[in-house]
Amino acid sequence: MTAPAPAPLRIGNASGFYGDRFDALREMLTGGPLDVLTGDYLAELTMLILGRSRLKDPEKGYATTFLRQLEEGLGLAHERGVRIVANAGGLNPAGLADAVRKLAAKVGVPVTVAHVEGDSLPVPDGFLTANAYLGGSGITACLRAGADVVVTGRVTDAALVTGPAAAHFGWGPDDLDALAGAVVAGHVLECGTQATGGNLAFFGAHDPARLRRPGFPLAEIHADGSSVITKHDGTGGVVDLATVTAQLLYETGGARYAGPDVTARLDTVRLTADGPDRVRIDGVRGEAPPPTLKTGLTRLGGWRNEVVFVLTGLDIEAKADLVKAQFADALERGGARPPAEVRWELARTDHPDADTEERASALLRLVVRDHDAEAVGRAVSGAAVELALGSYPGFHVTAPPGKGAPYGVFEARTVPAGDVEHTAVLPDGSRVVVEPPSLTQELAEVEDPPLPDPYPSTATRRVPLGLIAGARSGDKGGDANVGVWVRGDDAWRWLAHELTVERFKELLPETADLTVVRHVLPNLRALNFTVHGLLGEGVAAQARFDPQAKAVGEWLRSRWLPVPVPLLEGVPLPEVTA
Repeated sequence: MTAPAPAPLRIGNASGFYGDRFDALREMLTGGPLDVLTGDYLAELTMLILGRSRLKDPEKGYATTFLRQLEEGLGLAHERGVRIVANAGGLNPAGLADAVRKLAAKVGVPVTVAHVEGDSLPVPDGFLTANAYLGGSGITACLRAGADVVVTGRVTDAALVTGPAAAHFGWGPDDLDALAGAVVAGHVLECGTQATGGNLAFFGAHDPARLRRPGFPLAEIHADGSSVITKHDGTGGVVDLATVTAQLLYETGGARYAGPDVTARLDTVRLTADGPDRVRIDGVRGEAPPPTLKTGLTRLGGWRNEVVFVLTGLDIEAKADLVKAQFADALERGGARPPAEVRWELARTDHPDADTEERASALLRLVVRDHDAEAVGRAVSGAAVELALGSYPGFHVTAPPGKGAPYGVFEARTVPAGDVEHTAVLPDGSRVVVEPPSLTQELAEVEDPPLPDPYPSTATRRVPLGLIAGARSGDKGGDANVGVWVRGDDAWRWLAHELTVERFKELLPETADLTVVRHVLPNLRALNFTVHGLLGEGVAAQARFDPQAKAVGEWLRSRWLPVPVPLLEGVPLPEVTA
């Protein structure tokens, strides 16, 4: 007789970033059945924050919030038989593992703790941290050795799912399709409530009460790597094709999504509705991973300062010109050299004949950056303050100018996987070196698939793109990613031919002089754009108004262009613009 298929592994997520909802860990443990609960606490900016924390206290360098969550969570997880896997170890996974053991003894919960290390690399001169992105194999080894809690340093976000899934189903490094399916599920889970209605382009299609407090997501992983994305019954939010598609496009690029365990082919992903708040993911194909690991390095890049001038009422442009000229003159007369970078941005938030002062006001933002703290400190704040009684009418600023603050820079590199000693430190203290995959494949771009037949020529109406297209955007170092998708085949026929790189640059002039790469994903009816260099030196550098490119997709959706009238049937239309 054929053995019955193993039961699905229910893996939940309780954190999408360091600072996410504190109660989520308890909510996930008490809200319904789970086998494994994960938490993603690390981002590019977080590594810099933890690096500065470790400078102050060498015993730290991990996400202390995780420990506070475990004060109650350890007992709940033990009672329910749920294992916990989190990358909260940051720069000091061994230190966090010891702290979890002490906490367990304090609260009287008999749990076994293991950790994964080896991601920490020699730090080059001038840098603060250097870490390789490890895969899930170390987590797998810890769980197979009986660990109840596994903490890691820098692993890929998806490793928090691939590691437990491989341990549960007995997958090996050659089970590429299964691993790829788990990577895709892990990518959907990693940002928490972004998979359950958070930050959703089409949020207006749902009852606002449902989106007030979205529940965190979970995945039912099957032995073949397929999965169903869902959430605990009775929790807020929504899981549907749009929420899962949006998260699949978030911070990805082309058809090959490379990781340390496997390269997942995003162009093979199939999504199907599987009932209320359930979306099935299957069909994912996997390829051998690349021979190198991504590494992230952070450093302090210099110093920055910011002043926001409030311009109210009439003559906004003239007021802005006046204060910019006065500021430059004040700097020169003060004898200070100008900062290396001086950026002004006028946000016209003002409205004519406004009924409140705030609605009558625009914001003029000054950002200065330099390697020398003095160049952005007292000289800048002094030059801004001395204008208070001698500048434009109604002069005031949103906050008193400060002395400046350091900013960071994230830099991505690669290192041969064999040069990194990926190590699982098991509950009994023994150390197991995890060998890198023996089969690897150099990463190469996939040729774009054939486009669908163009949508028939017909009458058009000029409307915002977002009436028919969703989008989600984010950051990868200095690059931005903008995923755009539609919900029907006819709309896909139009979008695939309409939203070219040239049209994208036309709609977003800020990208006109940058390199933009378009990737076509027909299964998702989606286009994914990578905008190289939009974010300068990355989120920690705070070089841009939206430093993580979170709203670039919404900016794109707000732009007007001619859309075929039949595609707008049943869509509420705004007034026509000139």
